[in-house]
Amino acid sequence: MLKKILIPIDLAEPQMTKLALDYAETLAKAFDAEIRVVSVQSLTPIKLLDYVPQDFNENIRRGLESELGVVAGAVERPAERISTALLFGPVYQTILAEAERWGSDLIVLCSHRPGMDRFLIGSNASAIVRHATCPVLVVR
Repeated sequence: MLKKILIPIDLAEPQMTKLALDYAETLAKAFDAEIRVVSVQSLTPIKLLDYVPQDFNENIRRGLESELGVVAGAVERPAERISTALLFGPVYQTILAEAERWGSDLIVLCSHRPGMDRFLIGSNASAIVRHATCPVLVVR
């Protein structure tokens, strides 16, 4: 039985986000599960800090949190059954850490179809599938 569904999204990929959210929403309704929508961003490199305004990171954070709230607000779940988290760090490691910390029963994510570049470089989705301690549903 599912109680907690984690949905890592890429805010720059609205179509893929919608696909993952639709699957997760259907499952959450069927099992009355909680949903946590997360987005992982990289930190501003230290070398660039001298060239950006002092409040750059805070402005970026507020904007991304707002976008994340809009995405989560479109999910048809009671407000107390949905949460969001804006996380910073390496993508797949941060998602796996959040899944462990939050106690996820399932991770639902969307992924591009693998191409040669994915076979040579690897992808976050495949790393999450390989290393997650809970089931992972990959939507294409």
